[in-house]
Amino acid sequence: MHAIYNFVSGPLAWVAFILFFGGILYQLISRAMLAKKKDAYVYEYWNFYYAFRSILHWIFPFASTNSRKRPFLSIITFIFHLSIFVAPLFLFAHITLINEAFNVSWWFLPDGVADILTLVVIGACIFFLVRRMVQPDVKFLSSTSDYVLLALVAAPFVTGYWAYHQWPGNQIVTILHMLSAEVLLAIIPFTKLNHMFLFFFTRGYMGSEFGGVRFARDW
Repeated sequence: MHAIYNFVSGPLAWVAFILFFGGILYQLISRAMLAKKKDAYVYEYWNFYYAFRSILHWIFPFASTNSRKRPFLSIITFIFHLSIFVAPLFLFAHITLINEAFNVSWWFLPDGVADILTLVVIGACIFFLVRRMVQPDVKFLSSTSDYVLLALVAAPFVTGYWAYHQWPGNQIVTILHMLSAEVLLAIIPFTKLNHMFLFFFTRGYMGSEFGGVRFARDW
């Protein structure tokens, strides 16, 4: 068990981070080159003001027309995305590990707040699962990979909550927590989850076109 823990927390973690950051760099460069190939003028009308304006309107709930049409879904989605970033980045245990490896640390959340954010992510994943199963239009567009990705997103939070509270099987669950988080990191750049960084690229593109060329809103 100790050898497995060392492997998962050591070499496998480095592989996951390399795939994550390397994959992001690859996707950004390849998408930028593809965009230029398909539309030679894409960068000529890129406008940071309109790009930033569009991104802001699509990030915050109720700023876009589409989000106002589905207020409950917009709130759940916003809180989910906020929690899924804040909880891992500002968790004391994670910051401690980073500090040990790189001698870098920052402010961390109280354990109680981190617990709440973790439960928010788990609850939101359950909501998204039920929505995919019962809402006809979403169910029609959902594939097996969508359910697998949703499970992979939920897994690090479920196992992390379990491990933190030291419930039965804590040692095995701790390893599963690290393993599931590493798998998630590694696949993000190569699956639909890459919208976490491609969103800014595509939304900036749309905002520039609508604002700088069509002189219209894109939200």
